[in-house]
Amino acid sequence: MAGLSRYLVVLLFSVLFLPTGAQNKTDSLPGYMVLYNKASKLIDSARYKESLPLLKKAIKEKPDYWGAMNKMGYAKMKMEKYEEAEKDFDKAETFSPMNFETEKLKGINFFLNNKFKESKLALDTAVYICLEDKLEDAELFYYRAQLMFKGKSYKTALDACETATEYNPKYIEVIVLKGQIRFATKDYNYAIKELDAAIKLMSVEKPDYEAYKLRAKCKFEVARYKEAIKDWDVYISAFPKEEPALVARGANKINANDNSGAISDLDEAIKLNPKNPVSYCYRGVAKGGNKNYVEALKDLNYAIKLKFDYPDAYVNRAAIKFASKDKHGACEDLEKADGLGDEMAVKLIEKYCKGK
Repeated sequence: MAGLSRYLVVLLFSVLFLPTGAQNKTDSLPGYMVLYNKASKLIDSARYKESLPLLKKAIKEKPDYWGAMNKMGYAKMKMEKYEEAEKDFDKAETFSPMNFETEKLKGINFFLNNKFKESKLALDTAVYICLEDKLEDAELFYYRAQLMFKGKSYKTALDACETATEYNPKYIEVIVLKGQIRFATKDYNYAIKELDAAIKLMSVEKPDYEAYKLRAKCKFEVARYKEAIKDWDVYISAFPKEEPALVARGANKINANDNSGAISDLDEAIKLNPKNPVSYCYRGVAKGGNKNYVEALKDLNYAIKLKFDYPDAYVNRAAIKFASKDKHGACEDLEKADGLGDEMAVKLIEKYCKGK
């Protein structure tokens, strides 16, 4: 007990007689840094607009405070005020040329503002500084990868993604971007692996629905239709009124032999957009799959009315006409599809129409 009492006395004295600066570290900071710190906390809480007056005061107190200029530019960039942010980064650069943070933020701001040439220059400079100073910044290489992907430099984009994931193996946006690049290069199975990894890392409460959408598209390309439907289910649960998503899920259901489910999706899609020929074409196919040939022909006729040069609709209408014992009409449709450059039509004509 005596030892404990002595400890408490020492603790009491240490609290009562701390130096003033130790009691409150902010008291020793200059005013402009106090303002900067308060603004930074607001920015961390996504309260960007509220941070700006504090940063303006900090810069007024210290006109060469380039760090505050960077922060102000960053806040404006997050508010999508890209032109204003650009001016702040330019000011910061006059006081601190070739500064890594400024060049990086400039590059990102240019990218978000669709100024890709300027973005490349700034990001290249930031990458040079990063490598020279042996820094590790995953975000920098993520945006470099985004820029390369935009310019269809897929190999360079993947290299930048690999660097970003070396620095941060759980950077979800980077892994999703790798999936996007693989999809663009038609490497669908590899894309699915990347997206599997990204989705596994995601919060259940806040999934990246675009990743599910992309994975559904990849699975369609490799004929994993039932799995694709499940991904579309997740996506459509968040965006129930997105017409292209309903059409895509309908297409998967046709391929999975769920024609009635496809018709239901396509009915909803047509309500949202009654002028899309693809929806009528797919619904005609689904109705044909259910052997409802009369209604199927109505949909396919209307698809062609909306888009007279729609080869898929002619091929699918030919299939319905064959099923309805109208071989002459079917072959006429295949001839039209052939004239529109449809490769399948040529094979079908050889098989079913030559010499008949």
